Amino acid sequence: MTSFLAKGRSVLFGRVRRFACLVWLCIAGLGLGHAEIVVIDDSGATLRLAQPARRIVSLAPHLTETLFAAGAGERLVGTVDYSNYPAAAAKITRLGAYSRVDLERVAALQPDLIVAWQSGNAAANLDRLRALGFPIYLSQPNRIDDIAREIERFGLLAGSATTARHAADTFRQRLAVLQRRYGERPPVRTFYQIWKQPLMTVGGQQIISHVIALCGGENVFAGLSGMAPTVGVEAVLAANPEAIVASGMDEARPEWLDDWRSWKALTAVARGNLFFVPPDLIQRHTPRLLDGAERLCQHLESARARRPRP
Repeated sequence: MTSFLAKGRSVLFGRVRRFACLVWLCIAGLGLGHAEIVVIDDSGATLRLAQPARRIVSLAPHLTETLFAAGAGERLVGTVDYSNYPAAAAKITRLGAYSRVDLERVAALQPDLIVAWQSGNAAANLDRLRALGFPIYLSQPNRIDDIAREIERFGLLAGSATTARHAADTFRQRLAVLQRRYGERPPVRTFYQIWKQPLMTVGGQQIISHVIALCGGENVFAGLSGMAPTVGVEAVLAANPEAIVASGMDEARPEWLDDWRSWKALTAVARGNLFFVPPDLIQRHTPRLLDGAERLCQHLESARARRPRP
């Protein structure tokens, strides 16, 4: 009798376990069961989400673009001015400029994730949003290969890891091609101009400086600290770059790039090496940075071709 009861309990427990496993699989299949998502952001802080984010706010145009690349575009409920790529970004609610975010409008959207720009968004504003309980991922990709890792992190946070992984792999493959093609080319001393008044360039830690190096160039102001240091015309003349590259505000070549033609002794001027790259392709930390890199590399190849023959 005891053996019979034990056998009965064993069968019953087996059925209960199978039923519990079936319920768990159904829940997982419906997307109701998720392991905790743990990601370390670019500030070194650990971000934890109980489940993939479904209401995401982006506080910089380049972050919006990268979130779309990671497959998270449909989850964006708010972004900032100049978030113009891809075209679908135009439909997202605007929350002000990246430097002047409307915090009340952000809070009203009730995001379950805010993606912020460490060096661009005001720290005080981010602290206020944290105090309201909103989880924040801080982004600051300073090297080209950081972009691929960021795409993967965004995919993990948004539950679009497969799409993000594919996009990151494609980025790494394109980057490797450029490294092989231009990594051993003769160096070209390059001055990159962000703006005219004040005259601004890029320091050695800025991602554009890494793009210049990718193309076999040498940033003549790589020794300066800061992302966008101000320099004087005299410093540029003393550095005597072989190429001058400028971006400007939009797709149009800035008029002030040609102002350098009055300094005929500059090597860049004497050889006609005044080049333009659209800012959206080189000043944003997004997958399109490699489009800008390809253009810059081609420009530096032109500068090499214009060298006097021995």
